[in-house]
Amino acid sequence: MKEIEKLLFELRDEGYAAFQAKLTPSVDKDLFIGVRVPEVRKLAKILRAGPSAAEFIRELPHKYYDENMLHALLVSEIKDYGRAVEETDSFLPFVDNWAVCDIMSPKVFGKHKPELLEKIRKWTDSGETYTVRFGIEMLMSHYLDDDFRPEYLEIPAAVHSKEYYVNMMIAWFFATALAKQWDAAVPYLEQRRLDEWVHKKTVQKARESYRITNEQKSYLQTLV
Repeated sequence: MKEIEKLLFELRDEGYAAFQAKLTPSVDKDLFIGVRVPEVRKLAKILRAGPSAAEFIRELPHKYYDENMLHALLVSEIKDYGRAVEETDSFLPFVDNWAVCDIMSPKVFGKHKPELLEKIRKWTDSGETYTVRFGIEMLMSHYLDDDFRPEYLEIPAAVHSKEYYVNMMIAWFFATALAKQWDAAVPYLEQRRLDEWVHKKTVQKARESYRITNEQKSYLQTLV
């Protein structure tokens, strides 16, 4: 949509585009406009209630990385759960990098935990890199606190992938689970339930966390 593309180019920072391209090597460097994330968030909040937002998220695929960032943030602002899921499902096949994947987090999901869990199971079972990553991220965001059940850890543990961005998310998930639900999570390391790379990365990330005690960090080191 040319109108929104024009708005994004008006916010362009070429230095930031070069910086972002280095952080997101899976995207061609010519596809970065260079809009800083706070500016994209502001634009999403301005556009979310107007007709241009609905039109924009129907126009897939987008050309630019920044358009995908905006799309993810617009989906995150949708207040109706059913529509948020529908638009998420429509967009996920076009997500081709970790940054766009990780910035999308529909706020309404937190109010629909039972239904969301079923969607998470489907996303993590899809075999598509960023769909799987998104599903694990949603599990990490919504089910490691008051709504936690030990069996939820089986969902990411069952994912075996050769994709770096999937495996990194599994490690991030379990490092967070160790910080929040130590007793339930640590057996997955003790029993070496995770793939070797994921196991080692989980220990590394957990030992770097300020939420893990020194005693716990010392114990994790014995599990490498």
